[in-house]
Formats: sequence, structure tokens, C-alpha cells
Amino acid sequence: MTTRKHKSISRMDHSQKNTHGWYVRVAFKGKIHSHFFSDASHRGKRLALKAALAWRDDTERALGKPRTERSVVAASPRNRTGVIGVRRTTKARTRDGRKVSPVYEVTWRPASGLLHRTTFSIRKYGKEEAFRRACAFRKEKEREMYGAELPPLKTQRRKKNGKTTNAPTGARTRAGRSKNAAYDRAV
Repeated sequence: MTTRKHKSISRMDHSQKNTHGWYVRVAFKGKIHSHFFSDASHRGKRLALKAALAWRDDTERALGKPRTERSVVAASPRNRTGVIGVRRTTKARTRDGRKVSPVYEVTWRPASGLLHRTTFSIRKYGKEEAFRRACAFRKEKEREMYGAELPPLKTQRRKKNGKTTNAPTGARTRAGRSKNAAYDRAV
């Protein structure tokens, strides 16, 4: 049984195993951190829940995850720009869709079930300025949604096609450089 009030915390009551308490799972950047808070060792349900909430908040703070009751989107291996919520795509300029232009598209979820998006034209602003504007807009929306900006994607050493590169998982430019530096300069 999960409670909506306490994100990432589940109540465990297994009478046959004599296990009663709160189970906390904090997932961020592909890793899950978990801990069980027994009613017996914390002198009751309420104190165990208090300890579970404190541990969750401390763990999220240590990981750099914004404290919010919303889902926090983290790095995706499909992300090619190195910035969460920003992607390069094309957009139709005419109703029939015959003429298209390259754009940076920013997506965000202001509420559950809602998806908003806007674009910044590469043709109008140039590649670097469109990317800078898209990043700045996304950071503004992150502050509105989570109360803080998401941390930049971590750079990891990985092999691709037999070559070792420094890039966030799945996010590289054609030159093999991470765009995180451009993202950080952009805002």
C-alpha cells in the first residue's frame, strides 16, 4: 500500500513474517537507494514514518534530486543534446508539411497528464543561440515545476565504436563533445 502523501514510501505489513514498517525507495539517475524502517525498532508506526521521511529527504538532497512530490525526469540514453527536456528536431513551416526547418524543442509537464512544448528555430536564431534559448527556457520551467533546477547530466567514460569518449550517456555532438558545457554557459 502506498500513500499519495508520502512519495517513494510504502507501508509493509506482513503478519506471517512478523514484518511491519515503512519501505523507502529513492530512484535517481538509474540507481535505486532503499531502506526499511521497522515499527518495532522505531517504537511505533508514526516514529518509523518520521524516520523514513527524514531518510528520504536526506538521501534525495545528497543525490542532488529536487525534493518534490512530482516525478523527476533524469538522464535518458536516447538524449542527444545532453539536456533533459531539450531535443533537436524538425518542424513543418507550411500546412502541408512540405517545408520543414530544424528547431530545438523544449518539453515540460506543468501538471500530471499535461505535456507542453515550445520550439526555438535554428533558422531564425542560429544553432547556438537557439540552443541557448531552449536551455534557458527549460531551466525556467524546471524552477517552476520542481522549485530548483535539475543537476546537469554527469559525464561518463564509455566506449562507442571502439573509441573511448567523455560524454553523458547517449548525448554527444557530431564532434564527440558533451553539450553540457554549452548548456551551463547558456544560462
